[in-house]
Amino acid sequence: MVQTEAWIKKYLTYLNVERGLSPNTRISYERDLKKFTAFLQQRGKNFISCDGNDLFLFLLQEKNQGRSARTLARHLATLRGFFSFLLGEEMREDDPTEYLTTPKLEQHLPHVLSEDSIYKLMGEGGEPDKGRDKNGKSNERTGTTDSQGKDKGLLMRNIAMIEVLYGCGLRVSELVGLKVSDIIFETRTLRCRGKGNKERIVPIGEYALEVLQDYLDHYREELKGKNKTEILFLNSRGTALTRQGVWDILKKWAQDHGVKETIYPHKFRHSFATHLLDHGADLRSVQEMLGHADISTTQIYTHLSRQRLLEVFRRAHPRAD
Repeated sequence: MVQTEAWIKKYLTYLNVERGLSPNTRISYERDLKKFTAFLQQRGKNFISCDGNDLFLFLLQEKNQGRSARTLARHLATLRGFFSFLLGEEMREDDPTEYLTTPKLEQHLPHVLSEDSIYKLMGEGGEPDKGRDKNGKSNERTGTTDSQGKDKGLLMRNIAMIEVLYGCGLRVSELVGLKVSDIIFETRTLRCRGKGNKERIVPIGEYALEVLQDYLDHYREELKGKNKTEILFLNSRGTALTRQGVWDILKKWAQDHGVKETIYPHKFRHSFATHLLDHGADLRSVQEMLGHADISTTQIYTHLSRQRLLEVFRRAHPRAD
């Protein structure tokens, strides 16, 4: 008898050790495989005795239950990976996923912030240079005073955090995992760990470096208190921010700065990529900075840039209509 749970566990270990997939991805794969296992048990089958028709009927059942094309595609990706693993382990002599096709996905263009909204979030009044002196140094951009004590440290942390999110295009998981040593001031770069714990080096701009230096020199130690941590961005208890914590901070920050758009961490990443392409960056460089394994993932941002150009053309050209 096939020990179903044992093989799922072996596969998840393989994904962790050899593929380096994130815990969230492994949890999704495990959930998909357990659901498929239950389906096979109802048909009196298992991973070894099932065939392509069983997989097709499983996906059809999921579709009839209202699962989206994206969910069905993930189910199929899970099954393909698992049966490829079983084939490599010589538990099967064939791959039942061979003739199954991936559902066509609708392409949803990511939402981005306008450059004016970015400047408002930075407290710069919608203009790149407002809020800075003639030498480019930052004036006070929060509208707060030093009398607010520790709250000032949290405000400066927020400014630095937003500068890094937008200036480096980081995922929120990458942001909350940053350590102090990951900021390399000498080379003006930042080291982060992305999906699959893959490390990449990202350029970091002068404005972000400036506020980071200020945060590190004057505020982080106060936030840290007696805690021993190398994490860069800390909460009021001196421990690492959570992803949900960043979401909540950004939501309130947007309200306080008069930005009515819905704000979430990944929107800064979308904006980072789109604004780079709008200003002439090449796609391959943007791919490297975002840490995309496949350039086709980055190409969606070119559609945004083209869409923006078309809108500008339609508004500006007398013969556009």
